[in-house]
Amino acid sequence: MTSTPQLVPTPLNTCAVDTEQHVARSGWDQPTRLFALVRTAELLAAEPQLGARLEGEDPAGLTAIEQEELPDASGLEDLLAGIVWPAEVAGTAISVERIVVPPEAEADLPEDPEAALERLASHPARQDVRLLVAVDRSGQQVTLLRQRAHDSDDAVAMGPDIAPGLVEALRATLSEA
Repeated sequence: MTSTPQLVPTPLNTCAVDTEQHVARSGWDQPTRLFALVRTAELLAAEPQLGARLEGEDPAGLTAIEQEELPDASGLEDLLAGIVWPAEVAGTAISVERIVVPPEAEADLPEDPEAALERLASHPARQDVRLLVAVDRSGQQVTLLRQRAHDSDDAVAMGPDIAPGLVEALRATLSEA
């Protein structure tokens, strides 16, 4: 696995790593978490009372602002399809947990989604992972992947092509309406 210290220090990558570590501090079995990424300098200009809290942050960087109450949706795709960020939002990030199983484990799954999930969750080769996907309006993207079995900051994989479908769905939330 590629560890996070090897990343190219762009504002998006730095913010993504900070956000992933923030999410990781809350442990596992979390719901989906969504973040607006705003330019730190613009946030400080609009909210000067945050100066002490953001002391030491790079004003040219990005700051993640968690969206506390997500709208009801039947799934992740529906949630993201219903979101359009205003121009002040420079990027967005999402944290989701998933179960990964070998391809053969997906053969002969029950039709009922709950029964299928139960079978996958009890599979002996299952791996629990958390993805943190971040994109910005310039087209940059990064995905970080943390495994429950290797839950440490220096064992987080990162790359641009880990979750391409999720990257595209997240990128669509930044499209001008």
